Amino acid sequence: MDQALFQFLLRMGDNTLILGHRVSEWCGHSPVLEEDIALANTALDLIGQTQMWLGLAAEVQGEGADADKLAFLRDAWDFRNVLLVEMPNGDFGQTLMRQFLFDAWHSIMLGRLMTSSNEQIAAIAAKASKEVTYHLERSADTVVGLGDGTEESHARMQAALDYLWPYVGEMFVSDDVDAAMVAAGIAPDPKALREEYDALIGRVLADATLTIPDSKFGHTGGRDGRMHTEHLGHLLTQMQWLQRAYPGATW
Repeated sequence: MDQALFQFLLRMGDNTLILGHRVSEWCGHSPVLEEDIALANTALDLIGQTQMWLGLAAEVQGEGADADKLAFLRDAWDFRNVLLVEMPNGDFGQTLMRQFLFDAWHSIMLGRLMTSSNEQIAAIAAKASKEVTYHLERSADTVVGLGDGTEESHARMQAALDYLWPYVGEMFVSDDVDAAMVAAGIAPDPKALREEYDALIGRVLADATLTIPDSKFGHTGGRDGRMHTEHLGHLLTQMQWLQRAYPGATW
């Protein structure tokens, strides 16, 4: 059980860590100042959630690590994030579409985790849920605004959805780790979230006048650590450089 719980916590923490770093890449580069600040705050929220998830993972692992060591001293094949969050930023529309597709899943998952049999997980979920509620509201509003905007913005948002949609299915794939979490009452079966997810994004994408691609499932494999994209290696090179170059350095 401890190993399954450790893997589940890595999944939650790695999702927020990798997406948080991706979003932070917009700092100083956003189209307008307001968006620059908003994306920076979103990144900070996600990294703060990472601290809680990976901190608890290190505690469960019991090998003397902490959140920083799990974040900065693992190699790409040891990361358990879904592939969606490591996809490149692309243009502003692609970034917000990626954010929306993840936020919708994240908000539903956290809602279920708030009733977890594990009190620490329930507490993390309750705190993170407040932030993610805002993330979802903002990303959904932006997707609608751009999708139902100009001809150019609509085309870009549809292209972003077409590009990212094949990565959505992985968030609902269940394995032995998920089965163990369900049996212990710790977390829901990811498959059980799909109906609510589809209803939520369906409403938003309809308002955005965007068409959901036909295929529900596509790329899978990021969570088991065996199949990440080349994008994760490039991202980790940036994210882990200081700790790798100066092991154990402190401010």
